[in-house]
Order: sequence, then structure tokens, then C-alpha cells
Amino acid sequence: GCFVNYGADWLGPGEILFGNRAAVVAGEIDGSIHERTRQMQRDLAIFEPAAVLTDNIWGYLWGKLAYGAMLFATGLTTDSMTANFEDPKRFVVFDRLAREVMAVAAARRVVPIGFNGFDPACFAPGASEAGARASVAALAEFNRYTAKTHSGIYRDLAVRKRKTEVDPQIGVIAELGREVGVPTPAISCLVALIHDIEDGRKPMSAATFSELLAVCQSAPAASA
Repeated sequence: GCFVNYGADWLGPGEILFGNRAAVVAGEIDGSIHERTRQMQRDLAIFEPAAVLTDNIWGYLWGKLAYGAMLFATGLTTDSMTANFEDPKRFVVFDRLAREVMAVAAARRVVPIGFNGFDPACFAPGASEAGARASVAALAEFNRYTAKTHSGIYRDLAVRKRKTEVDPQIGVIAELGREVGVPTPAISCLVALIHDIEDGRKPMSAATFSELLAVCQSAPAASA
């Protein structure tokens, strides 16, 4: 298994934008450590010297699912990732999405791991709003200095005009939540809005984002 968080965009044949350095992690899916796992980490360290070897790759991947849900929300508008994260009016959306994912993770007995400003403990069931605000602010700051200003979701929708990976990446959270009795209204709304943009029913706009905002403001707190 592998987890990466550095920013990159495919611009054209033989042309890749490398936006910033960020977390790179190698680990076996079953949590074991073998010589091949160590070699993979050493190979990745040629590219990223801080590459990590872990026995909890699922912890990183669930953390990325929560952060990924936030990034899908930034794709509802044409604003940059930092512009989204630093807007106090939008905080409730990023907070709610991350808390829903972390509630599902907790119910499934996953131990999430943080990276590059995302602190899963700040969005765990019962965590304070102050901690969540600090983590979202850290994400705004982390993304402020990358050459990749917008998410890959934004590029899919606005530049490449193709469907995103919202169903296997984010929609699956709602399915896993149903299995353990954790409601995910914000996740479900986000998936529907991304499909609306993909199919031309809604634009990438503040008005579209406001529909998710309304759901997040009215939904009860997520709990495992």
C-alpha cells in the first residue's frame, strides 16, 4: 500500500506540474513489515527524503479520505484550496465533512494518522471546535505555498471536463457509514452536488457551495 499527499498535475504528454513536497508513506495493506516494504520506502526516499515506513497504512488512507472530502468541497467553486480553507464562513462544511469521515473510521475501529496540517484527532467524535479550526487553518497555510493552487477535483471539472472519482473515493464513506449505523448527510450531499456539476446541472459557484453549507449547518453532530 502507499499514501501520498504531494501536489501534482498532469498537464500534457511528458509535462507534469510538481506542486510541493508533502507526505509520502509506504506500508503493507495487512500491517506487516517485510523487506519489500522497507525497499519500497527506500526507493520512495529517493524522491522524498522524508518518506515514511508504517505498519498502519490504513490510518493514513482514512486520514486522506477525510481531507479528500474537504478537497471535493473546494471543487464546488473556482476558488483555490487556500481561499476555501481560510474563509470562516466555509469552516462548518470542512469541519462537518471531516467529522463524518472520522466518525465512520472510529466505528470501524480505524486509528487515523495526521499529515501536513490535517489532524484527525481534531475531528474525532467529541473533539472541540477550536482544534478543528486550528487544523483547517493549518491546511490553508500548507496549501498557500504550493504551485498547485487548486485540487485535482477542480481540474477534472473546470479544465479537463471529465468525471471525478467522487464515488469510489468519497461516496463509499456513506456506504461504509450505513453498515455501522453512522449517518453521513454532508458526504451524501457533496457527492450529489459533484455529480450535478459533472452532468451540467449546476455550475461551480458560491451558490452551489451554499447548498452544502445549508446541509452542514442543519445536520446533527456526527457520532460513532
